[in-house]
Amino acid sequence: MEDIEIVQYFEGKTIFITGATGFLAKIFLEKILRVQPNVKKLFLLIRPTTKRSIEQRLHEEILGIDLFRVLREGMGEDMISLLEKVIPIPGDISHDNLGILDSGLTHNMLQEIDIIVNSAATTNFDERYDVALGINVLGATNVENFARKCSKLETLLHVSTAYVHGNGVGLIPERAFRKGDTLDGAKISYLDINTETKIAKERLRELQTQNATEKEITRAMKDLGIERAMLHGWPNTYVFTKAMGEMVLENFKGEANLIILRPTIITSTITEPFSGWIEGLRTLDSIFVAYGKGKLKFFVGDPESTLDMIPGDMVVNCMVAAIAVAAASRPNSDESRLSIYHIGSSNCNPLKFADIKWLMHRFLIENPLLDGRGKPIKVGEPTTLNTMASFHRYIATHYLPFVKGLQFVNMICCNHFESAYTSARRRISHAMHLAELYRPYIFFQGIFDDVNTKNLRKTIKTSQTGMNSLNFDPKNVQWDEYFLKTHFVGVTKYAMK
Repeated sequence: MEDIEIVQYFEGKTIFITGATGFLAKIFLEKILRVQPNVKKLFLLIRPTTKRSIEQRLHEEILGIDLFRVLREGMGEDMISLLEKVIPIPGDISHDNLGILDSGLTHNMLQEIDIIVNSAATTNFDERYDVALGINVLGATNVENFARKCSKLETLLHVSTAYVHGNGVGLIPERAFRKGDTLDGAKISYLDINTETKIAKERLRELQTQNATEKEITRAMKDLGIERAMLHGWPNTYVFTKAMGEMVLENFKGEANLIILRPTIITSTITEPFSGWIEGLRTLDSIFVAYGKGKLKFFVGDPESTLDMIPGDMVVNCMVAAIAVAAASRPNSDESRLSIYHIGSSNCNPLKFADIKWLMHRFLIENPLLDGRGKPIKVGEPTTLNTMASFHRYIATHYLPFVKGLQFVNMICCNHFESAYTSARRRISHAMHLAELYRPYIFFQGIFDDVNTKNLRKTIKTSQTGMNSLNFDPKNVQWDEYFLKTHFVGVTKYAMK
């Protein structure tokens, strides 16, 4: 299938996108509008807030951002008619019928939608358990129920994460999860999603009965999520609930083409619509900023472990190709199937933890961040703590004595230094908490098999027009050049502003 045929497939199609204000969904939306302006409609599910209507969110958080600059410049006056195809839909994925209250609107959507892209998710590693279940699990259920009612639906693409495999070791296959699956090391042999939902509801009700504060409820529900995840073999609430979301959708493959896309750590765009665009501090970028601001003096992680990263536009190109190829491979058949794609770099272009550490150091030496007075912040060579035990020893040696001393001074000075003591204690607690959350990734020993993704790439041929607009081969990424000239530049420009 030629790349031009893949683009042509989306002509006249109606696409429904959930999680439309999210990082990946925006890149996908921009891509479709730019390469296929003859798409019929793009329904975007957007949750209204007390401060902003969905129309405001559409223009301020999506279409008005710099990501769409190339599209605006390229389309000129035609941009107005193009954007008329983008229709915001008020709703919430965690509610029945996706929170869409207008029955007439729902009827029209069910008659028109050809493709659903479910990219809605909460990606906080330690999200409140009730919140994570509501979005990542119940949300997937609600999307499935809605999709079953779409009369002409061809494909449902669900964005998951490769890390649903937990602390996998060795080559990790692109296999599906079945309901009830747990991971190695689980203390319970069967995962019952209904039971998990019941446990979360009962715990929340118990806290509310006890008149717990919102802060206390949040802390307790976060702890519950981590506890339940580890009980079943997953390292955190995010990947645990994303795995459950996959289990919910697995049976949908008999209704239409079901694609489960599992990206690894998504980074800034490498090419399209321009290099370096990113939104927010994503995963290891928070470490980059903390180190660049002089707040982080050490790195925790196995220098030889692989950090699996993939640029955001490559993920979107894979999405576009997977949708078109799935439809083309069964043009006259009622048969549907489940396709799972790992989209990452560890199997063909691995990047070591030690490499990224020194790339951060090199960039910040040459391009230091500025302090509040506009002066460059100098960074030293980072210390590497290659085990959690060495991390705890480092904290005990370099930080705890100061905190204990500050505690003593505060006590004898009648709590005069209470604020400084509390702040120092919180910083250490936060650092230790972050180290535990990131532990599965900075000590990760797995490699994500991507045979399905490789086969997908093989089905795509570059047409005589030489479009070459569907590159999602991580072997083409030169990591040194990408991080030094694209990604870190993008983080400082767009994420840090």
